[in-house]
Amino acid sequence: MRVIFMGTPDFAVPALKALVAAGHDVVCAYTQPPRPGGRRGKELTPTPVHKAAQELGIAVRHPTSLKGTDEQAAFAALQADVAIVAAYGLILPQAVLDAPKHGCLNIHASLLPRWRGAAPIHRAILAGDEQTGVTIMQMEAGLDTGPMLATVRTPVDSKTTGELTEELAELGGNLMVEVLADLPNYAAVVQPDDGVTYAHKIDKVETRIDWGLSAAEIERQVRAFAPAPGAWFEYDSERCKVLAAELAEDEGVPGEVLDDNLTIACGSGALRPTLVQRAGRPAMAARDMLRGWAMAAGAVLA
Repeated sequence: MRVIFMGTPDFAVPALKALVAAGHDVVCAYTQPPRPGGRRGKELTPTPVHKAAQELGIAVRHPTSLKGTDEQAAFAALQADVAIVAAYGLILPQAVLDAPKHGCLNIHASLLPRWRGAAPIHRAILAGDEQTGVTIMQMEAGLDTGPMLATVRTPVDSKTTGELTEELAELGGNLMVEVLADLPNYAAVVQPDDGVTYAHKIDKVETRIDWGLSAAEIERQVRAFAPAPGAWFEYDSERCKVLAAELAEDEGVPGEVLDDNLTIACGSGALRPTLVQRAGRPAMAARDMLRGWAMAAGAVLA
C-alpha cells in the first residue's frame, strides 16, 4: 500500500520499520518538530521517528499543526491508501482523517475501550491490570473512540513501563502489518460503552511516593514510572528516585526505615528499593548507595 506514517516517540519506530520491511511504500513520515535538547539543552533534536525515517530514506514533515488548509492539501496530495498513526501527538482534523483511501488507522497501546488517552501503559500498571495489549483502531474525531479492527494481548506481570512499551511497540507493528495484509477481511467493531476508562497524562505530583499507601501500590508506582520520570522520595532534603523495588513482609510506621537493607514501612507491608538514583548521579544498586549515604534503621523518609 501507499502509506503515510504519523508518529513521534520510540514506541512508533518498530511500526515504521515493520511497514517498510513488509514492502509497503511509505511515502512520507509525519512527526513532531525537533525540540531543544542535547547536553546544553539548546540544540534542536529530531524525534525518534524523524531519525528512523531519515535512515530509511523516507521524506519527513513536522508541521506544528494540521489545522491549516495548506497543510491539509499537502497531506491529501500524497494520495495515500492509508495513514498509520502511532503516538503522533497532534490532533487530526476531519479533512486529514478522510484524505487516505482507507482513512487513518491507529496503533493504541491498550485494550480499548479501557485506557483511552495519553498514558495507557502507565495507567494499566498503576491500576494493577493483569493484562494489557494493543488495539488497531479506525480513527475518528473522538479521543480513541473509533471502531476496532484487531487486538493483541500480553500479561503485565512485573514489567516496567519501559519494558512494556518496548514489547507493545513490537506487537503493535507486527499486528498492523497483519491487518494491512488482509484489510478487507478485518471487520470494524464498534467499541462497547461498558469498560471505558481514560488514561490521563501523568502529573508530576503522582511521581512522589506516598508511604501511607500499601507496599503493593507503591511497587506498582515504581514500575509505572520506570525508567522515567521515576518515582521518588526525599531524605535529608535530597530527592532520590526508586527505579526498582521488591515487596517485604515487615510492618512499621509509614516511611520508616526498618533495617540496614533499606526496607521501608508502608501503609501496609513494606518495600525494599533495589535500584535507586540520587539527584545528578547515575542509577545504582541500593546497597551501593547506602555506602555513601546512610539511611539507618529508624530514619523516616518524606
